[in-house]
This record gives sequence, structure tokens and C-alpha cells, in this order.
Amino acid sequence: MKGGNKMSSTGDKIGQVYFVGAGPGAVDLITVRGKNLLEKADCVIYAGSLVNPEILSYVPSVCRIYNSAIMTLEEVLVVMCREYKKGSRVIRLHTGDPSVYGAIREQMDALRQAGIPFSIVPGVSSFCAAAAAAQLEYTLPGVSQSVIITRMQGRTPVPDKQQIQDYVEHGATLVIFLSSHMLRELQSVLLKSGMAADMPAMIVYKASWPEEKVLSCTVQTLADTGEKEEIHHTALIVIGRVLLDGYERSLLYHPNFSHHFRKGKKGEKDYD
Repeated sequence: MKGGNKMSSTGDKIGQVYFVGAGPGAVDLITVRGKNLLEKADCVIYAGSLVNPEILSYVPSVCRIYNSAIMTLEEVLVVMCREYKKGSRVIRLHTGDPSVYGAIREQMDALRQAGIPFSIVPGVSSFCAAAAAAQLEYTLPGVSQSVIITRMQGRTPVPDKQQIQDYVEHGATLVIFLSSHMLRELQSVLLKSGMAADMPAMIVYKASWPEEKVLSCTVQTLADTGEKEEIHHTALIVIGRVLLDGYERSLLYHPNFSHHFRKGKKGEKDYD
């Protein structure tokens, strides 16, 4: 990002608000754009319960920093509006990508109502970091071409037809957020919904952090695995047949497959 804060026609600084995805944890997994904005920030409001505090090493020494883990929505909005009116560059720093369980819609709606413009900088979601940690591909030909990102119902309700049991029959890869403290309940729901006890599962704890753990198990051993490793928070659960070895070869690079950029060779079978 070049230059400082924008100036109005009267010479006053115009405030700027950015929602920035901090990435899954590792300091160098924030985007270049996000890092550049932090380096020029006047005010940062970060999700202290999840964002790696080392990321704050990018901000200037004079930057005003607020930890939203101890703030209400209303308190966060007061700071954002006050700093914007002062002409500050305000960074609302969320873990992972802010569009996934980031609770940003209510903040954006409040800013729109106040007439305050904002921009969003995407980030690397923890479900992407979990796949990287496990050296896993979520979408394998002949196995699963869909990924369902969901969560167990807790204090935040889950709408009808979006409960865990509603997704079991689809056979898609399940990536379950915000549920590592409910592994026993999750396991029970999956088994009662007809999922095979030997369906492969994986618990990925703090993907991309130094203390990262990748724990392979099955649905039947999910809870015991988590309890043995004392996993109670900041972990994702992955369930599905993509965790097995078998799959079909992708057609994209098959020598007989034609597409816009390459004509396939005529052989026993042409996939054009």
C-alpha cells in the first residue's frame, strides 16, 4: 500500500476502515496486502482470543491497539467510529478469513448505517491451513467433489436442516469448526445418523502454529483421541473418505483430455 491516509479537499485526513484476515496463526501466512496495511495502521482492533499476537509486531509503535476479546460489539463500534472520524487508518483484524465465522456482518451493517465506508482483505482460513498440515486434498475425483463447512450447535443455534446429522448422507468432506470441545457429542450424533464407525476422521489442532498437531482417527475413536491429547479448543475436525488412499485420476492433466488450453491425444478414450 503506497502513501498515507487520504486527504479531503479541506486538507483533513479521511479515515479508512479495513477488515483484514490475519490467517490461521503463522505470522507469515497473513497476505501481503494485510501486512502492508498493518505496517501503516493508526489503530488495530484484533481478535485476541485467536489471532497470533506476534502479528502485531508489524504495526507501528504509535499504533493504538485494542483486544476485542474483552470488548462487546458496541464497544468495538465506538472505537471504529471514533478513530475513523479522527482520520485514522483502522484495521479490524480477524483470525483466518473474516468471511468464515468472523461475525463481521453485524459490524459491516453498523458501519453502513453510520455512513462509514470500509474494505475487506481476505485471509487464509484455518480449514486451508488444516489441509496443508495434513497434506490433504478435500476434493478427490470419484470420492468427494464437495466440502461442507459447518459446526455443532452450542450456545449459537444452528438453523433447521443445517445440523450435523443433515449432512451425513451427502458423503461430502465435512470440515467442522468450533466443536472440538464437544467431541463426545459430535461422535454420538455422527454414529446415530448412520455414519460408519470406521469412517476416517482427523483432528487438526492449531494449524500452522508451532504447537500444531494432526491426529488421525475414526469416527468411533474421535472423542477418545481428543481426550487423550487434551484437545478442547482451537481445533478443526475433518471427516470423510478423502482421508483414505483410493481415488480416481483427475482428468485435467490426462493426456486424452481436451480443454481450452490443450488438445488431448486421441487414444483409447477421448475426454473432450
